[in-house]
Amino acid sequence: MTSTELTSKSPPVFQLERQASGRLLLTDRDGVQHPGVVPVRAFPIAAPDEGISLVGSEGHELVWLERLDGLPPEVRGLLEEELALRDFVPEITRLQSVSSFGTPSTWTVETDRGETSFVLKGEEDIRRLSRESLLISAGHGVHFSVKDMGALDRGSRRLLERFL
Repeated sequence: MTSTELTSKSPPVFQLERQASGRLLLTDRDGVQHPGVVPVRAFPIAAPDEGISLVGSEGHELVWLERLDGLPPEVRGLLEEELALRDFVPEITRLQSVSSFGTPSTWTVETDRGETSFVLKGEEDIRRLSRESLLISAGHGVHFSVKDMGALDRGSRRLLERFL
């Protein structure tokens, strides 16, 4: 078990630890324990390290954290582990092939989590988040991100541009 006391900028003082069951336990400043705490990002794509809510098992916010980078390393580590499990958005690093330039089409891609294939149902499943970043919704419910189109190799950019 890892236990860490944290003082936030706003007065709450709390402890956060991982229980033997793997779930997070928050103990508030009054000593009340809240098992099964879940961290939730307010803006998981636009600002993943800002605005984190610690939500209790009954769905109520217990603690609001402005930023992850101001937290002690132990607490930040616990929260990042939990958030990684919750927010599964692989980043596309290379497009290997696209079955057709119409939709639906099967895309074979390399991601930061390995190689995979998915079906793009329609061009509307590709959303621009900014000038260089995209969010792609695959047919099976997983979302893929392209953080920087300019960082992709030339062939990947060409394939992608045919759908934009």
